[in-house]
Amino acid sequence: MSAEIAQLLKGPPRKRINDPEGLRNKVLDVAEASFQARGYHASALGELMATAGVTGGALHHHFPTKKALALAVIEERVAAALEETWIGPVRAADTAREGVRAVFEAVAAELEQQGFVRGCPLNNLAHELSLADSDFRAALARIFAEWRQAIADKIRADQQAGREQGTDPERFAALAIAAYSGAMSMAKTAQDASVLRDCLAELEGSPTPPFPSRAKRRRRIMLRPGKP
Repeated sequence: MSAEIAQLLKGPPRKRINDPEGLRNKVLDVAEASFQARGYHASALGELMATAGVTGGALHHHFPTKKALALAVIEERVAAALEETWIGPVRAADTAREGVRAVFEAVAAELEQQGFVRGCPLNNLAHELSLADSDFRAALARIFAEWRQAIADKIRADQQAGREQGTDPERFAALAIAAYSGAMSMAKTAQDASVLRDCLAELEGSPTPPFPSRAKRRRRIMLRPGKP
């Protein structure tokens, strides 16, 4: 029997139902959510596997260790979230200050609509993992460095256009990140996003306002989430 006839008798080739990339992404999604809600150390691999609906063999095929999984979350999910929330909007804004202001306002509005605050994903993991492992610290530091570089580069572009002549790009970037990071930590603790607006209002109301003046916005107390 020829190979061609044998293939016809067996029928058409079966469609592959495995989706390794989809499975890997699902595990990353579940791990990211758990790390943000509960923390890295409190997230057990067994619970992550059960939630993702994967076997131990499938999990370890993509992520040999829990540390490898966490590094992938940092490098692929946390970095991507920062790109979407901060770096992209700042680069697309007319000026660095307008971009920073837009991010503060957008995040505050999103949190108010959401009804609870889990905090900044980068901050949450940085607080928990920076002193736990040098590889975690290096991965997190790279993201902070990229964040700061994006804002500083935008200030430099503004300076080339004749603006921000008295502004130190690196210091401005550090201040913007520190204000946001601190505000997000406070908002998480109080479950109240108004601190983001408070920080922005104070910057706008300073003697030499670093942001365009905007009307004072009302405070809104947020509801606590049903889950930690």
